[in-house]
Amino acid sequence: MALIIILAAIALLLVGYVFYGSWLAKQWGVDPTKATPAKTMSDGVDYVEAKPAVLMGHHFSSIAGAGPINGPIQAAVFGWVPVFLWCVIGGIFFGGLQDFGSLFASIRNDGKSVGEIISSSMGKRAKKLFIIFALLVLILVIASFVNVVAGTFFTTADQIKAAGKAFGFTTNPTNNQTTAMISVLFIVLAIVYGILTNKCGVKTLPATIIGIVGIVLITILGLNVGFVMNRTGWIIFVALYIAVASLIPVWIMLQPRDYLSSFLLYAMMAIAIVGIVVSSISGSVSFEVPAFAGWKVGANYMFPTLFITVACGACSGFHSLIASGTSSKQIDNEKNAKAIGYGSMLIESALGIISLIAVGVVWANKGNYGSPSAIFGAGIATMFGAPGTPVYNTISALLTLAVSVFALTSLDSATRLSRFMFSELFLKDGEATWKDATGVRKVLANPLFGTALMVIIGSTLGFLQLSAIWGLFGAANQLLAGIALLAVAAWLGEVGKNNKMFYIPMVFMLAATLTSLILTVIGKIKAMVAGAQGAFFWGNWFQLFFAAAMAILAVILVIEGIQTFRKQAAKK
Repeated sequence: MALIIILAAIALLLVGYVFYGSWLAKQWGVDPTKATPAKTMSDGVDYVEAKPAVLMGHHFSSIAGAGPINGPIQAAVFGWVPVFLWCVIGGIFFGGLQDFGSLFASIRNDGKSVGEIISSSMGKRAKKLFIIFALLVLILVIASFVNVVAGTFFTTADQIKAAGKAFGFTTNPTNNQTTAMISVLFIVLAIVYGILTNKCGVKTLPATIIGIVGIVLITILGLNVGFVMNRTGWIIFVALYIAVASLIPVWIMLQPRDYLSSFLLYAMMAIAIVGIVVSSISGSVSFEVPAFAGWKVGANYMFPTLFITVACGACSGFHSLIASGTSSKQIDNEKNAKAIGYGSMLIESALGIISLIAVGVVWANKGNYGSPSAIFGAGIATMFGAPGTPVYNTISALLTLAVSVFALTSLDSATRLSRFMFSELFLKDGEATWKDATGVRKVLANPLFGTALMVIIGSTLGFLQLSAIWGLFGAANQLLAGIALLAVAAWLGEVGKNNKMFYIPMVFMLAATLTSLILTVIGKIKAMVAGAQGAFFWGNWFQLFFAAAMAILAVILVIEGIQTFRKQAAKK
């Protein structure tokens, strides 16, 4: 069954890329002869032309994060058929459309964010509202992935006791200590790669070989020497890392790290596919997820829960921020927008299907692994050997490493995006940067201020349990997707391009996510009124406030969008 599922998914996604992706490019008028913002606005910091393979690595690594692994694994409780269908149909007609459209719209608007694109078609008020909404989502992104990374790296109290130390290096490391060590070394390797290619003149091919050899060496080192630190320490480390990484020029960290990390992702997917093929032929493992578990599982109905939980495996609003925030500033030619924007989303959908298969392999014991990332690593590793064997331990550690690297990539990009958008919020027309602003606005628009504020808020929320963040993150993220679809559709309508393909995905995403947020608000209020144990915990107040604020902002933006579409229709 697992082999049939992955082959069917790959075939359908390829058909979608070749036919629907090409049709979209033709409808919008993608033009290889037009100069991109990376060429016309090059500044050596954010607008930096990147080779297609390098930018593909950045974009794919940034949008992937832990989403296509966490989401499908958690949504599998509804059965494999619903998750499979949503990953494939959602990827082709919803997520891919949004990602490609956001990237193309930004390229045609000097690499500006979706907020700025909204300003040109829907007005300044809509722009401000969108930026505020996006910043709330980015806070959740930072909180979620800080939580995932710290949860992957940290050494438990029992492990600290066994290691005989609470901080420092240790031999005979556990998987989390190994992952932590390799991930930190990976950051150093990325900086070295960036210097070699941008300052020492080393060409991409030899630099790539050096980088891959470096990945092998730091992996060998990490498998033998780990790093010990508790969860609080790792949250502080990650906070400091993303603050610095988001402020420095993209060629130092973002481009090289994302490019190198993409090889980890490709290798991870290749290993997984080989494992699926070999284990399916040999019959060494079985796929145990039921085809359909019902319209309601526990307290959750399939609609809207499934479409919120799968998140990045099918459609993700965060992708629109990456596409219009960093990728559009680095793309060298419009002809590559289809591969980078649309293709990356479909690869991520394939990763979501692989995650579904991974949880199916360990379905009976999934509760023993703790986190979805651990379930993913265990599921794929089980295809190669029994738990506890050297091959199982090595593959499990490598896959967990890959997930953590992607989460760090998303964190860096999310923090950089929040820096852009926080500054945009306080700049007036005609003010290009924070230096052009005056008074208090000059302080608020300063990149240091916005970065520090977003990192502090997001990292503080990272101390919550992932379950207290992920559901809200999923709803907010998917709601952002609906708004991004609305924004790109409004812009296409403004410039006279076909935007009808956006209507159904836009309405569906808005309906599903607003329903989820409203249910969250009602649930939290009921719990507080009933005086349920822990109902007044600050994390519950946080969820209540965020859900209500985002629902209100989204409704206002939808009203603005409807008015814009009416005006455009009246002009025809």
